Amino acid sequence: MAPLSLDELRDEMTEEKNLLIVQDLDGVCMSLVKDPLTRSLRADYVHAVAAMHNHFSVLTNGEHEGRRGVNRLVEKALDNDQLAKRKGLYLPGLAAGGVQFQDRFGTVSYPGVSEQEMNFLESVPQQMEKRLRLKLKEIMPEIQGQVLDEELKLAILDTQVSPTINLNSLFDRIKNDVERQRQLQLMLSDLMESLMNAASMAGLPTSFFLHVAPNLGRDASGQERIKPASPGDVGTTDIQFMLRGSIKEVGLLVLINRHIEQRTGAAPLGKTFNVRNAPQEHQALLDLCHEHIDGKEMPMLVGVGDTVTSSLSPLGDGWLRGGSDRGFLTLLQELSTSYGRPGRVVLVDSSHGEVDRPSLMQNNLAGISDPEDPLRFDCLVKGGPKEYVDWFLTLATSRQGVE
Repeated sequence: MAPLSLDELRDEMTEEKNLLIVQDLDGVCMSLVKDPLTRSLRADYVHAVAAMHNHFSVLTNGEHEGRRGVNRLVEKALDNDQLAKRKGLYLPGLAAGGVQFQDRFGTVSYPGVSEQEMNFLESVPQQMEKRLRLKLKEIMPEIQGQVLDEELKLAILDTQVSPTINLNSLFDRIKNDVERQRQLQLMLSDLMESLMNAASMAGLPTSFFLHVAPNLGRDASGQERIKPASPGDVGTTDIQFMLRGSIKEVGLLVLINRHIEQRTGAAPLGKTFNVRNAPQEHQALLDLCHEHIDGKEMPMLVGVGDTVTSSLSPLGDGWLRGGSDRGFLTLLQELSTSYGRPGRVVLVDSSHGEVDRPSLMQNNLAGISDPEDPLRFDCLVKGGPKEYVDWFLTLATSRQGVE
């Protein structure tokens, strides 16, 4: 089990001048919900992030902008749609897996993304709606008319650079029917593959990939594996249509590069370094860091996530490990170890929300980790997002005056 309490972790971080917290959002600082439009942030958390200055960045598969963006949640928390921009209270960092960068004043950019790719992405939600409508009539014929229209609105997340289909509301209609839940998951996988084929036909065969959440790691072809529904754990709930390179471990290096540039004035990986021109392989990312980043510049890294999975292979020949936060947390841990720098991995229990997830309360990390897992958690937040946010406020207060 994790060796550190939250109080001990805060004490370690309080005086560290070269600190970088890299934090996921959904399930970490806000509870998981079936309808993302009902998410909420706390105003005191938003102010605490601002108080951390340049020592904090988000790394999320969600998006900053648009009607579903986290920026709308910030404005709602502050009860003011101008205050965040005026005072720099937006959550800085990378969204959409790494292709959407934002500073604390809400200035958004898409490094390395082409106009042709953006145009195709704009058409994806409409294609999703058309295809999902036909598929649902086959699998769930009991859903018709206005009810079907409402379910489609809930399922299709029309984000700008990572359009998504989310099954949570549909799963809710067939609670405890694991067989039909698995049928929905396989249908969703086939539907999203058809969109990948459409991208190839449009002249963009290597521009996109499918992010499965949660997943069971990658298969031999490099594609993320669906986590099948099982009693008490619905497994994969959504698949995102994402730009190639939108991988959180690559985003971690982008954030480290920007952090060092803010501190020293020089970007060791280059001013134009982004997830689209970076290597994608784990070892290549480690090698790139050691080639260009001096040990004195590497910050104390603290990674915070909630989505990490591990399940025994059906063949009994090992473990299938995945989860959208696993990659960046593992790379963060390895970087800290190889540089001889303090680094911490924090896991927040996101089972407290509306979505079925394995819980930390069982004390055995079943479904999350395994005895042979190379990823080790330094701190477990069993109280979920509320406990984490309460702690984060004390961290921001303890670091007042630390630049």
